[in-house]
Amino acid sequence: MKMKNLQFTILFVLSCFPALLWAQADTVQQKADAVWGIYPSFSYQWPGGDMADRFGQSSTIGPGFFHKTASNWIFNADLNFIFGNTINEDSLITNLINDDGFVTNDEGLIADITFFERGFYTTARVGKLIPLSKKNRNSGIVIMAGAGYMQHKIKIEVKQNLVASLDGDYKKGYDRFSDGFSTAQFIGYMHIGRTRLANFFVGLEFAQAWTKNRRSMNFDTMRRDDSQRLDLLTGIRVAWIIPLSRRQPDPFYFF
Repeated sequence: MKMKNLQFTILFVLSCFPALLWAQADTVQQKADAVWGIYPSFSYQWPGGDMADRFGQSSTIGPGFFHKTASNWIFNADLNFIFGNTINEDSLITNLINDDGFVTNDEGLIADITFFERGFYTTARVGKLIPLSKKNRNSGIVIMAGAGYMQHKIKIEVKQNLVASLDGDYKKGYDRFSDGFSTAQFIGYMHIGRTRLANFFVGLEFAQAWTKNRRSMNFDTMRRDDSQRLDLLTGIRVAWIIPLSRRQPDPFYFF
């Protein structure tokens, strides 16, 4: 009887051992990691407010740095360069246009002039990750908000620089260079997997900037523009995260 009891005890312990291992793995999985990482990101944006009066849809691209704590707080800083090809300023270079509706270059020919939207904004953010699954506490809904700086202008390109009125510093009288304080918010999904490849976030971003024209005068209107602007951007942002280091929870051992 004693031998049978011993065998029963051994079998019972052995049968429970896989369950204990599973519980150990599940316990580890349910704890979040502290992660440091960098990322390139891309967004496609729609303008609003005064931004829509000047520019059309645009894109951004740029680097970012983030730290996610083991309690899933996120600290983030990024730099986003703005690129666009649609300009809505009706009065731009109107003082250079002749009666035929063209701008002539220094050789008396029709000038080849193109306009682009250029700028950037940089933001320091804080946020929180809300896990959707107990099996991966490093992934889920992420909400971030922060503040920073934005600037933008109209980039003017003249083929062969043959228009003296749009050469060198003269361009500054037409470029509408503006800058100021900005804020930004993000809501989306972040995934941090067990490999260095399957890490990303995607979601909606909202940016607001309170800017002013910093040029002393707009040459086409022959006056200074001191008005306060409210520039709005709404876009879809996607980023690929490259983890730099990762501190995983300490494993739990059974003895």
